[in-house]
Parts: sequence; C-alpha cells; structure tokens
Amino acid sequence: MKRAAAKHLIERYYHQLTEGCGNESCSNSWCASSAGFTRMDNNAAAVKALELYKLNAKLCDPHPSKKVTASPHLESNAHSNSGSTNRKLNHKDVHSVRDNFKDVNYLTEEKVYEILNICGEKEDYSPLIRVLGRVFSSAEGLVQSFRRSKPHTKEELKSLQGKDEDKDEDEKESAACSTTAMEEDSPAASSSSSRLGEGSSGDNEVQKLGPDEVSVDIEAVRRVYERLLSNEKIEAAFLNALVYLSPNVECDLTYHNVYSRDPNYLNLFVIVMENSNLHSPEYLEIALPQFCKAMSKLPLAALAKLARLWSHYSAEQIRRMVETFQQLITYKVISNEFNSRNLVNDDDAVVASTKCLKIVYYANVLGGDLDMEHNEDEDEEPLPESSELTLQELLGEERRNKKGPRVDPLETELGIRTNDCRRPLIAFEEFVNEPLNEVLEMDKDYTFFKVETENKFSFMTCPFILNAVTKNLGLYYDNRIRMYSERRITVLYSLVQGQQLNPYLRLKVRRDHIIDDALVRLEMIAMENPADLKKQLYVEFEGEQGVDEGGVSKEFFQLVVEEIFNPDIGMFTYDERTKLFWFNPSSLENEGQYTLIGIVLGLAIYNNCILDVHFPMVVYRKLMGKKGTFRDLADANPVLYQSLKELLEYEGSVEDDMMITFQISETDLFGNPLMHDLRENGDKIPVTNENRKEFVAQYAEYMLNKSVEKQFKAFRRGFHMVTNESPLKYLFRPEEIELLICGSRNLDFLALEETTEYDGGYNRNSRIIKEFWETVHSFGEDQKRLFLQFTTGTDRAPVGGLGKLKMIIAKNGPDTDRLPTSHTCFNVLLLPEYNNIEKLRERLLKAITYAKGFGML
Repeated sequence: MKRAAAKHLIERYYHQLTEGCGNESCSNSWCASSAGFTRMDNNAAAVKALELYKLNAKLCDPHPSKKVTASPHLESNAHSNSGSTNRKLNHKDVHSVRDNFKDVNYLTEEKVYEILNICGEKEDYSPLIRVLGRVFSSAEGLVQSFRRSKPHTKEELKSLQGKDEDKDEDEKESAACSTTAMEEDSPAASSSSSRLGEGSSGDNEVQKLGPDEVSVDIEAVRRVYERLLSNEKIEAAFLNALVYLSPNVECDLTYHNVYSRDPNYLNLFVIVMENSNLHSPEYLEIALPQFCKAMSKLPLAALAKLARLWSHYSAEQIRRMVETFQQLITYKVISNEFNSRNLVNDDDAVVASTKCLKIVYYANVLGGDLDMEHNEDEDEEPLPESSELTLQELLGEERRNKKGPRVDPLETELGIRTNDCRRPLIAFEEFVNEPLNEVLEMDKDYTFFKVETENKFSFMTCPFILNAVTKNLGLYYDNRIRMYSERRITVLYSLVQGQQLNPYLRLKVRRDHIIDDALVRLEMIAMENPADLKKQLYVEFEGEQGVDEGGVSKEFFQLVVEEIFNPDIGMFTYDERTKLFWFNPSSLENEGQYTLIGIVLGLAIYNNCILDVHFPMVVYRKLMGKKGTFRDLADANPVLYQSLKELLEYEGSVEDDMMITFQISETDLFGNPLMHDLRENGDKIPVTNENRKEFVAQYAEYMLNKSVEKQFKAFRRGFHMVTNESPLKYLFRPEEIELLICGSRNLDFLALEETTEYDGGYNRNSRIIKEFWETVHSFGEDQKRLFLQFTTGTDRAPVGGLGKLKMIIAKNGPDTDRLPTSHTCFNVLLLPEYNNIEKLRERLLKAITYAKGFGML
C-alpha cells in the first residue's frame, strides 16, 4: 500500500505542475496556478514530480477536474453532464471557472457553445481560444472530445451509482503507475499515451463499434467548426494547436503503439480532418505537413478503418480532403527545386501527404459503385515455367515476383480492388498530381519500387497519383530491365551448356506470309520455352535490309493486326455501328490461335509498340480479372443494351405484351440461326416483370462471358505469358490499358510541332521547316495518319499525345528530285531542302502514300 500511495502522490504532483489547483491566488511556487510559475512540458513535469515527492514538497488541494472525474466511467459520462458538473461547483468557483475554464480538458458541442456564449457576452474570446488550444494540442483531450452520446445499460448505471471506493483508489493507483513510468520513457508523448490507453481500456464502447464506425460525433464536430472558423482569432488557435499536437501524436504512434491499446485514438484524426481550412496557406508550411507525417504512421488496421469511415462521406467531402492533400503536395513541389540530386522521394511532407491521399483514394473506391461479384476465374493450368529455371536458381537469379503481381497492403486489408469500382465518388483523374509527375525522376523511383526498402519511398506504390505517361515510363523501365535480365541469363546459359547464343526473340517473316511465319514461330516458343517471350523482340522481313531498332517491329505488329482482325479470317466479328471487334463464338480456329493473338498483344506492350486494335472496354476489364455485365453492353453492343434497358423500364405487363422467354437466338459464322437456353427448358419459361432482371443479367452473362469463354481464356492466357511478371495490373486501370495498347486517338500536330527537334543545319526558323509545317497542317485526317505511319511506324499517338513524341527533322542535302525518307526506329525524317512549297508538298505526299518496306540508304 505504501508503494500505491507513493504513486498516487507523484500523480498529484504531476497534475499540480501541469494543470494547477484552480486557485488563482495560490502561493505555492510549485503549482501551475501560482502567478510566478514557469510553464514546463510534460516530460520535465514528470521528472520534477518525482523530485517534489522525494522532498515532500507542499501539495495544493487537487484540481477541480480531479474531484469531478472520480473514475473513468464518470469521465466518459461527463460529456452529457458537463452542465451539471459546473453547477456542482461552489458559488465562489463559478466566476473563476467561467473566466478561465481551466477545468475543461475535453470538449463537447454543448460545452463549446456555452463557452462561446459567455465569451460573446464579454466580447472577449481569449478564454475560448485558451480552451481550444489546450484541448486541440492534447491527444488525450482530443480523443475524449465530441464523443457520441450513448444510452447507459442497467449494469453501467448500477456501477455509476454504487462504485466501490477501494476500486476507485485502485484505478487512481494504476494511473499513477503510468506517471512514474514517464521517467523511463522520456518523450512526453509516452505519458499521455500511457494514461490514454489505460483510461480507455475499460471502455466497452470500442468493442461495440463496427469496422466503419468511430466513437466521435462527426456531425457535432462539423457544426462546431462551422461556427468557430468564421472567427480569425479562433482559427489561429486551431492552427497553433495542430503544430503542438502533431509531433506528440507521431511519437505516440511510432514508439508507443497507442492505437492497439486504444482504438479511440483514431478520433483525433477524424476531428482534425473535419477542419475545412486545412488547405489554406497558413497550414501548408508547418501544421499540415507535420499532421500528415503523424497520420502516415497509423497502423494498417487504422488506415483501413479511416478508409471505411470516409467511404460514407459525400463526394464533396471526399473532394475537400483530396484538395487538401493535393494542395500540400503541389505547394511543396513548386516551392522546392527537385532534380536527380534532390529527389522529391526524399521530401517527408510530399511522401506523407501522398500516403494520406491513399486513404482517401480507397475511401473513394469503397464509396463508389462496387461490383465485387463478377470476377473472372483464374487459369486452371499454371503458366508454363521456363526450362532455364533451375539454372537461374543456381546462378542466384530466381525469377522475380514469383508470388505473383504486387498487391497493395491496404487493398488487401479492405478486401477490394480498384477494378471492383465501376464508378467512384469522384473521378480517378482528380487524384493525379501533374506538378509531382513533372519533377519525378522515374528511373530512381522505379529502383525504389523494385528494392522495396523502408528508407526510400516509391510513388509507384501509389499509382493513383501518377498520370498514364509517368506510369508508362515506369512500365518501360520494368520491361527493359527484364529484357536485359533475360539476355544476361541467356549468355550465362550458353556458357554453361555450350548452346548457341540467342539473346533476342528473333522473328524472321515473309511479308506475304506474315501470319503463318510469325504465329508458327511464336507457338513453338510458347511451347518450348515461354521465357524467350520476355526477350527483346527483333523482327526481320525476308528480302529486306532494314535493321530492327524498333521501327521494323512497329510495322510487323501493324501488319499482323491487320491480318488477324480481317473479318474474312473469322476469328473476330466486326460491328459497323460501333467500329469495334469482338470474339467470334462460332470461329473455326482452335484455341491456340487465340493464345497466339494474346501473345502478340502482350508483346506489343512489352516492346512499347502501339497497336491499331479496336476492342470494347469490357475486353480490358476482363483482362484485368472482371467479367462483363449488363452495363458493359453499352459500348460492346449498344443496340442490345438499349433493348434490354427498355425491357427493364417497361411499365406494362412484360409477359403479355412482349411474349419472350429465357431462350435467345444468335447467328453462326455462316448466318444460320442458333438457339440457346439461358435456363434449363428456357423456351418454356416466360419473362415476367418479376424475373426480367434475372433475364437481363443472364443474357449479358451469356453474350459477354459464356459464349466466348474458350476463346477469351486462350487469349488471356497468351497475354499473361508475356505480362504475368509485369506490374501492369498494379499500375493501370482498364481504360489506361486501352490507352497503353492503342495509343491516343487525338492527333494534335501543333503539340508535335512544339516538341520536334532539328538537325543537319535546320532550325525552327528555316524556310523549308516553316513550309513543311504549313503543308502538314493543311493535310486531311487520313493524310496526317499516313505521315505519322511513314515517320514513326504507327499512325497512332503515344500515351500522352503527340507532344510526347520526340521527332527529329534532319537535312538530307540540297534541292533534289529524291523523296523524303525516314528512320522509323528513331522517329527521324530526312528532308531535302526543296526549292518551293509546291514541290515539297508533291514529294512528301508521294512518299507517305506509296511507302512500304525497308531498305538501306
């Protein structure tokens, strides 16, 4: 008992030093209420309390708040009884309390309004500012503030009425234990977190909260902010308090594991984030960066709970939080000179705010229109392993990502994927920060992404903040490094085994037999050693002298795509209305042919080539693991979509007026009608108002999934043979995959003119260059595409538009009758200096119209 009494006394000394006794005329020099007392931080107060106990120094009467809150239960009950608590104080103390409110250690909505009214009457808001500063700078005070009112159970009422005094003393003694421990744990945050954790450990409210619930009354917090933030002086109190609060919170989370002991600790983040002025300039310098650093230290379970909570917010509230973090990132980026030596990855504020933005991003996904059910089945057979695998292990070159593609831990904790969201609360594009993308050194960032060290942060772990151009660059680095790795392994393999060196994926094809030559060769590689597909592609056209530095591959892919998607072959059907291709369910080709087409699509991405393919978006969604549903028919088959939509909206009797059943018809390759039952004996089951939703869902399921299941699975299998180790799924959404494969359809030649470079004596102001651009801008759409095809090897713009295309125009001698020529591998146009614009136009048009094949200049 002596030890317990000592702990109790030390606790009283500590509170006397930090809070005082409440008596303004106190003469005790070691009391915070005395006039000459010098304020000290919590850490110093803890040490001094121990010294005063040893000296048996004078103790004032306990602070009034200690008398009122005799137990943790009474403390939690004080939210609803704060008014009666004040009435219990004797008459002499009333004016002192109302003047200073020193006994207010946490806030409720009623208490704020009470203080606000008193201050309004006196036209002096300094007492309210002091209270806000004290509570909002204290993690313990803020966690206890603005709690939701909860009706007490009978057991709780009995415990409040007849609490054993001995148990009260034991609780005080346990609280005193935490005070003496402060000498061992020197940071001040240790004391607050210990007391906070123990004070809340007996609160059963935590266990009763749902996974997306917190004990704070969010609506009350919003009302309080709305009333207080209109006053500039009061707003400054929030700003200053946040500066003091954040470092202690960061310390609590980093070193004291406070959230695991008291999940209510999350309340303070909820309360602070409701401040609608966080994005204002005053917060951007110190307060908000420090708070973001603290929030980024939250454990995974807490981050997931915040995301679930915020997913119930409105789109405007989500947008406000996004703008807050984006404003901070942009401010830090433009106010610093980031480069290869001063990386943006090393800026703590930018990194922390990006991590916080990730929470809001997943809240945006969770709060959107989710489709968690329609997932594609995984491939039944595993992808074939390389025959070099054993040697790779011997050489210490175990294949990367053997466990599969990377998955974000928060995504796993929440049990969702970005692709599960059909329509988020706010557009995904609002999460992209363009200034950050401009200063990001992607080669360094990719290195951090692959190494996965705790010391270096990679923005590729937060792909939502990156635009498609930046992500494409990251994918390019990944593909190139994998190519070099395969090349190195091949060299080592040839040294060990004595086999012929073959570091490239070589395809030698005849232009007039390109499908037979290419697909047969790819089929052999896929069967014998799929790892060869990860080598750099090298294409050679038989009888032509072109050396493949990229341009020959571009033409190869274009010719293959033209042949494969020719409707006469019958592998794909073409819709004249939508200009889109779809898998032919009655194709006579075997599954292997579709596998090879998937390989070609994967090779195009892997070798950074753009394809002129026209699939509906549902194909890319299916490649990313989601099945097609009714809403996907909107672009895949708009006529059928509109018919089914009208069926769903029909107000009359579907059975009597439409007389349709669960049997549908389609046509085969030769135009013959085929019948299919959506349900067993479907021809005998009428579609009614009650079952029409089921009919529509099964119709869409059949058209987009079941009818082409064999063809699509083979196609997907081929695609994954090339991309299975790539971060493709991790980085890109389905609409970005389409952009990656097909490029941009918008041809902005003004942007191309701005970024074009000149060589060989030409410059932007040369006569021939001005006439050249005047000629090109006068071309029609088809002629512009022919020019791009002639110069770059593809008629599509790369990801990001033509402004991202690095084209060079070089001088190729004086005036001559020779045609312009090009190096498609390097996007170089060799242009003679023609005498006049008419000759330039005639020569250029002839070159781009009749160009075909490769030769040596």
